[in-house]
Amino acid sequence: MKRSLLLSVFVVLVAGCSNPLPQLDGIDLDVWKEDHKGCLRKRPAFEQSLRDQRDKLKGLSEMNVVKLLGKPDMNVLSERNEKYYHFFLTPSPDCKLGDTTFMQLIIRFNAVGISKEATIE
Repeated sequence: MKRSLLLSVFVVLVAGCSNPLPQLDGIDLDVWKEDHKGCLRKRPAFEQSLRDQRDKLKGLSEMNVVKLLGKPDMNVLSERNEKYYHFFLTPSPDCKLGDTTFMQLIIRFNAVGISKEATIE
């Protein structure tokens, strides 16, 4: 009984100590999430704001990135157990809109699922 009570208290404390999601100024996150894979061409309007605020994405867990930006358009697992989330700013090849150049926000996570880098390529 005591163990389960202590465990419950510990879980509540850990959950309460997590950092709040960052505020991304100049980015309408509802519009961002609606434009899955960039097919609606609404995400390019947020490029400069993302470039200016990439550091706000560092240190977030995978779950918090998904809460903030929605499900990634693509994810890749490297051989060192790092994970990369890709969010297309311009339409992805899957959109079949004839675009030949693609711009993406790429977030790199370490082996324990914490974001270490955010780049736009």
